[in-house]
Amino acid sequence: MNLKDSPFSKKHSLEIGEKTIDFSTPKVMGVLNVTPDSFFDGGKNNSIDSALSQAELLINEGADFIDVGGYSSKPGAHEVSIEEEINRTVPVVKAIHEKFPEVYISIDTFRQNVAQENINAGATWVNDISAGNLDEEMIPWIKENKIPYIAMHMRGNPQTMQSQCDYIDLTKQVLAELISSVRELESDHPLILDPGFGFSKTLDQNYELMRNLDLFADLDQPFLVGISRKSMIYKLLDTTPDMALNGTTILNTIGILKGASVLRVHDVNEAREVVQLIKKLYS
Repeated sequence: MNLKDSPFSKKHSLEIGEKTIDFSTPKVMGVLNVTPDSFFDGGKNNSIDSALSQAELLINEGADFIDVGGYSSKPGAHEVSIEEEINRTVPVVKAIHEKFPEVYISIDTFRQNVAQENINAGATWVNDISAGNLDEEMIPWIKENKIPYIAMHMRGNPQTMQSQCDYIDLTKQVLAELISSVRELESDHPLILDPGFGFSKTLDQNYELMRNLDLFADLDQPFLVGISRKSMIYKLLDTTPDMALNGTTILNTIGILKGASVLRVHDVNEAREVVQLIKKLYS
């Protein structure tokens, strides 16, 4: 990482219908989990009113996207039925879309049925932790309907992923596996890649991946960094998710300096400040 080189030198943009999203200034995605067991905010947004209040807070702090998830993907997370995931997410997505129609909503799911129901309810993006590998219908549907897509790298599923951390060349393999997963999509498909911090990676591998994010920046594709309050921070610092905001901000700063186009976070204001300060540094 050379501080003389601006991380904003690549002017990525994506066409979403008649709108263009310009990533020359990195975007912030606010996390809204409507689950009882997510590692940080589980149980906090389980009613439509509480979820809507949290969405409003994230938007007021400057979130460009709201990422709604109804299936906890933490290591060893419990299985959730498709019906339950739909029941958790669709009413929330619909309520957010009706109150804040200009805000982009992504649905965090690896199931095509769940994705489709939420797109119908007002979501724009699908954020898939498996890059289509857990539902064979996902990629063909995404391609046919040109649904904006966030493809994350993971091996296995949330129950098995931490047993599949064997790599010879971590970053190059993550890139190759991720690109292979979305090879069916057209070159102009609205796509964001996600290295998948914490998924099928050990603590040390997460930091190796962070060191080598320049390889993602070399692609002609926006990419996302999602490390907010994760165990790669709080386990290393011997603390808890509640105390991991400072570490999150430090790693988000490194992610932006290495070319990330999107920060996926629980704390939007702090992420916005990272973007603002770095932008000023290179103005």
